[in-house]
Amino acid sequence: MAKEKATPLENALELGPSLAFFGIYLFMKDNTYTAFGTEYSGFIAATVVFIPILFLAMGALWYLKGRLSPLHIFTMIMVVFFGSLTVWFNSEAFFKFKTTLVYSFMALLLGIGLLQGKSYLQLVMDRFMPMETKGWMILTKRMVLGFIGLAVINEIVWRTMSDDTWVVVETFGFPIALAVYMTFNIMQLEPYLIQDEDDAA
Repeated sequence: MAKEKATPLENALELGPSLAFFGIYLFMKDNTYTAFGTEYSGFIAATVVFIPILFLAMGALWYLKGRLSPLHIFTMIMVVFFGSLTVWFNSEAFFKFKTTLVYSFMALLLGIGLLQGKSYLQLVMDRFMPMETKGWMILTKRMVLGFIGLAVINEIVWRTMSDDTWVVVETFGFPIALAVYMTFNIMQLEPYLIQDEDDAA
């Protein structure tokens, strides 16, 4: 089976919104903005600007790939919902809590699959990285723990540290930690990987 690979443009559309939020936050964080008689912090203003950027990026990704993954759709719903609550209640806590909810949802979803004797990771990733079912089950269990760990860390960071720290951790820390954690576990499961004929040749 040939493995599908994301193009550089698709990768840019995946990562771009988070990097854009980081840049917008740095630009707006020290200012206060007034709308309809209410003052909003730079963090909340950056959140408002971030939402249409995310939609544009996901729209472009849908145009290129012809589809969006359930995770993309779920993430957009969470961003809009918690972004709206952030503005409505003029509280940054809602947008920060979104990350906890997303990681918790991922852990719950994968955990439900495990209880059913399935690996939902295998369903969505097997075409990119063919692996024996036993390997997928092991990886799924470890990813459940990983997502729970990230959810807990997010709660600690946003409740005890500054906005600047949370934005840096959200933009760079979590994606890097998740990529390193997943790569390390995949390397440990190399005996379960299935080589296609082209790779073998």
